[in-house]
Amino acid sequence: MSLNEWILLIILSILWGGSFFFVKLALKEIPPLTIVLCRVFIAAIILNIISVFSGFKFSDLIKHWKSFLIMGLLNNVIPFSFITLGQTEIAAGLASILISTTPLFAFIFAHSLTKDEKLTTKKSIGVILGILGVSLMIGIDSIKGLSNGVIGESLCLIASFSYAMAGIFGKRLKGIPTLLTATGQVTMSTILLIPIALFIDHPLALKMPNLTSLLSVLSLGVFSTTLAYLIYFKLLQKSGATNTLLVTYLIPISALLLGIEVLHEVIETQHYLGMFLIILGLISIDGRIFNLIRPNKN
Repeated sequence: MSLNEWILLIILSILWGGSFFFVKLALKEIPPLTIVLCRVFIAAIILNIISVFSGFKFSDLIKHWKSFLIMGLLNNVIPFSFITLGQTEIAAGLASILISTTPLFAFIFAHSLTKDEKLTTKKSIGVILGILGVSLMIGIDSIKGLSNGVIGESLCLIASFSYAMAGIFGKRLKGIPTLLTATGQVTMSTILLIPIALFIDHPLALKMPNLTSLLSVLSLGVFSTTLAYLIYFKLLQKSGATNTLLVTYLIPISALLLGIEVLHEVIETQHYLGMFLIILGLISIDGRIFNLIRPNKN
């Protein structure tokens, strides 16, 4: 990867890591599903405008609406909603660590549902380490008591499952331009979320949120969704999917720093240990570190 690609990767990790921070700020004044609706609605408006100027037509969205509906559900509606709901109970940094398990679950699903991934010793070790890390973070005592923290953590893990399933399903969309896919999924997500948010949150009856919450929602839509997608797809084209997935290791860093320094969140030792095991598991599944340190036989 070139220096510019690394810079884009770091920016992307900050944008996605910052989403946990913005969600936490927005939740002080705005209900969870309303936050998610505003996030995808803002992104849908901007991406549709960009798509029009890029030469795409509305008929292009209609042509693939079923695929975009499924991607919107798996990649936006379910994970965004469950992460936001989960963050009503747990810290932003902790939520980001749990979401970093997405590649772990993606590998498990890929092994079970496709022929692309084969279970090897290193990858098996990675899966075991990841599961141990998640178990350590949630904690046996918390599970026994079914505390609010465990509910929030479980919601984030469900979001991670959904992201992983989106990754598997997304392989079917290889022939569709990436900008059109991003536009289509946030557009369908908006359509899905409007009735849900109106029925559950009654946003029209809410008092006007403060400026901090409004700016947080705007930042979620503009930076953590629209700009993040544009950078993500640019990296996919320039660096490939494997290199782009390195962002997974970086997202919790920015989320933890923002949570601790700005929101004054307290992350327990077991959470750091759990994150360490999860990262080790992801490295084991990824395999590149082992390839770098393996002696050259030539």
